[in-house]
Amino acid sequence: MTGPANNDHLLDDLRAALQPHGLFLRGVVNVDEQENAPYLEEGRQAKSVVLVGNVGGSLWRPFSAWRSAQSDLGGEHPLDNWSKAVLRPLSRQFGATVYFPSDPPWQPFQRWAMQAEGLTSSPLGILIHHQYGLWHGYRGALGFGCSFAVPRHQTTQHPCESCAEKPCLTHCPAAAITGEGFQYQPCRSYLKTESGETGCMQSGCLARAGCPVGADYRYPPEQLRFHMAALER
Repeated sequence: MTGPANNDHLLDDLRAALQPHGLFLRGVVNVDEQENAPYLEEGRQAKSVVLVGNVGGSLWRPFSAWRSAQSDLGGEHPLDNWSKAVLRPLSRQFGATVYFPSDPPWQPFQRWAMQAEGLTSSPLGILIHHQYGLWHGYRGALGFGCSFAVPRHQTTQHPCESCAEKPCLTHCPAAAITGEGFQYQPCRSYLKTESGETGCMQSGCLARAGCPVGADYRYPPEQLRFHMAALER
């Protein structure tokens, strides 16, 4: 694998391999000219990273099926463990090195996402996508020793700039979203109250749900409750 023109088929094959797992090729970043490019398993620096993640609730059914088949329901961090169970074999199949947001050495996933898809930060601290809104995620990245022909992403207006009412700022019952960003502790404290248990814990983060962008990609109720439960750990 030496040049972009010869590697397009690899990305097509990777897309097809990810599909049964409800995962998507979210973007490609050529990092060979970046100062802190990640290292491949053989010791040299990667020339590109391919971001892998979910769009809306795309991963929920495959993840749930895998989890129900595990004697320990996937362990303490089931979504991270499922991601590794899926992406580690695929990394070997495609001759890549896999990186995970949950594991050191910490890789700049947010910076990669901004470069690959032109994402920007929302008041909640979650990167907002012009189509998927806040309903997407990154489960890992694959590092390759080759570069790819990366199409330029279309520059779009920050979705929050055209949102006059900013419901994400007013829908949070814990007032955890301020001008300084998302405040973690007020959120956790509220979730332990009766209102929190019957509200956000059951229906998902009300501030996140208040965002009008990408509403059609909102996670299913079971996935919303799964992510909220993780906040209590």
